[in-house]
Amino acid sequence: MDINVLTVDGTRIAIQERQTTATAIAESFYKKIASEDGEINGYLTLCRERALEQAHKIDAIADKGDDLPRLAGLPVAVKDVISTKGVRTTAGSKILEKFIAPYDATVVQKLEAAGAVILGKTNCDEFAMGSSNENSAYGPVKNPRDKSRVPGGSSGGSAAVVAAGTAVTSLGSDTGGSIRQPASFCGVVGLMPTYGRVSRYGLIAFASSLDHIGPFAKDVKDAAIMLEVIAGRDPMDSTSAEVSVPKYSDEIGQPVRGMKIGVAKEYFGEGLDPEVKSAVETSIQNLAKAGAEILEVSLPHTKYAIPTYYLVATAEASSNLARYDGVRYSHRSPEAKALSEMYRKSRDEGFGAEVKRRIILGTYALSAGYYDAYYLKAQKVRTLLAQDFDEAFARVDAIVTPTTPTPAFKLGEKADDPLAMYLADIYTVTADLVGIPGISVPCGNSKAGLPIGLQVFAKHFQEGTMIRVAHAVEHAQAV
Repeated sequence: MDINVLTVDGTRIAIQERQTTATAIAESFYKKIASEDGEINGYLTLCRERALEQAHKIDAIADKGDDLPRLAGLPVAVKDVISTKGVRTTAGSKILEKFIAPYDATVVQKLEAAGAVILGKTNCDEFAMGSSNENSAYGPVKNPRDKSRVPGGSSGGSAAVVAAGTAVTSLGSDTGGSIRQPASFCGVVGLMPTYGRVSRYGLIAFASSLDHIGPFAKDVKDAAIMLEVIAGRDPMDSTSAEVSVPKYSDEIGQPVRGMKIGVAKEYFGEGLDPEVKSAVETSIQNLAKAGAEILEVSLPHTKYAIPTYYLVATAEASSNLARYDGVRYSHRSPEAKALSEMYRKSRDEGFGAEVKRRIILGTYALSAGYYDAYYLKAQKVRTLLAQDFDEAFARVDAIVTPTTPTPAFKLGEKADDPLAMYLADIYTVTADLVGIPGISVPCGNSKAGLPIGLQVFAKHFQEGTMIRVAHAVEHAQAV
């Protein structure tokens, strides 16, 4: 069996019909990881014993002739900011280099309950802070489409393993674009659900009012099925919403005729690469040909999104990362002679440069005398951004934009320019600030063969609408 063409449904059917076994599929993926991932560096830790134990359970069900669960035998990778019991969980940081998670995140429990086989943990920017996966303490991830380029971040490893075919699907986290941006750079689908749609229990926190967990997949249907499995209310996460979970995969192939789709003019201005603009505009034209009504909408406060995001996110990061003090489960400096020195040295040795930068920025924004001028003002602008989207969605069902201003950039190209790196997320941070769902779907390639992504936004908890539009974009690429 060619594992490179496996899908969610294809994997389950192949096992159910005894064309292969879950164990054979898992072994084939580990063989491919061994031969190919060394150069890409997508995985940080493999959990072979756990994966094969799960595969054997699936095979036992198939041997009995019983119906298999939804994700039976599906090889999945999990970003290393998501807890997996008994498996090293580092968040891409030296400060958690030896940390073994004592429990499974809710999303991991749901994946395995649905029959998925978790292959391992994927590389990421340290504590999910970055747009290129160059901030990992364990080396950068390389883009499988062009190994001289970044895969995007912070979920670069999760995007790369799907693009490389060393997992069929994966999970990432998105705080400012960390699912959608790497999906665009690697030419795969990346879905960020509404804030509260998917439990964050077991996610190592970066910015708690912005963090989301969502799937990567090779196509929109697989992403929709993954969301069906991981979504839903969780009593372990007080921010998860008591909202019913539709069968998102039913939206695949549904017509967009009659839908009103907005094009945000602020996302097509200065800084947008001409090739990206052309590919996205062609996809918009294809939606019009399919019967959608295209309307221009305005999101006027978009220009304030990046500074707003980097005040809110860094402030929350400063608070969340205070727990890594060398006292409990994180790295403790062996050189410290006093308590204050232990705190200082442990954090200095354990955290990388970008994490330190964000902790300092966030601590400053929250400090006495500056809170009102920075953090409080950022929260007010966040409200204005939400009002922009509310007004736009009063007129349209969905909004389409480029996912990123450029295709994937070279490794090291922006490493010494934090502001240029932050601007790589200019089209994605707005959805995190507002809490709406977003998806990136491939919509073409540059002349250099680099993937280009189109982004679809929808109203809160209207992931089905978003998936319908994204699949229409995907279908137009295939014909």
